[in-house]
Amino acid sequence: MPETKTVKISKETYAKLSEIAGELQMRLKRPVSLDEAMKYLISLRGKGVRITDLAGSWDISDRELAEIKASLKEAWKRWKLTES
Repeated sequence: MPETKTVKISKETYAKLSEIAGELQMRLKRPVSLDEAMKYLISLRGKGVRITDLAGSWDISDRELAEIKASLKEAWKRWKLTES
């Protein structure tokens, strides 16, 4: 059995890590430990994860989309190019 260590993390971090483990469990269709979830997160480091890798990962309602579009439309009305 490998040597184990105790690491203190906040409740918020624990909750997020548990959420990631749950997502992995759904994707892999098998139980996933917090240790495995941490190894997964560590494996992402240096893999050149790009913002486009997140495409399609945001679950958004039609109402939220309409609010975002309206907010952007309003912001563009107020935007002005500054002279250099």
